[in-house]
Amino acid sequence: MELYSITEKDKELIALGLEVLEKNFDDGIYNHTVGCTVLCKNGNIYTGVNCDGIHGSCAEYITIGTAISNGEREFDTIVAVHEKHINCVIPPCGNCRQMLFEYCPDIKVIVNDENGSLIKVKARDLLPFAWQPVEC
Repeated sequence: MELYSITEKDKELIALGLEVLEKNFDDGIYNHTVGCTVLCKNGNIYTGVNCDGIHGSCAEYITIGTAISNGEREFDTIVAVHEKHINCVIPPCGNCRQMLFEYCPDIKVIVNDENGSLIKVKARDLLPFAWQPVEC
């Protein structure tokens, strides 16, 4: 697994995710509790928040969906955030890891390592033995 260093741009992505969450946080309702930012390879940035409910959708799904809806297909880095997590960064859940593996397996994901330091890894490395479509 290749590890990537955190850059100033990555810190900006974290700040943008926290900003979109702060603007949309529903205190007491908790429909929007995670913010997310994705950096596309062309430099465009998209943000989103989770939409909780009976069949809620994670912030990573919303953010990638927004980018795709705007014509993006090549992604560089993604991060999910909440102000009360270590370094404000939340690792993707299993569903999000699978989605990232299928849509953009080489996207770099900002996470905390076992010591609480920020690192980036490729989505494919977050989900060993991932489900893959079978070619017929």
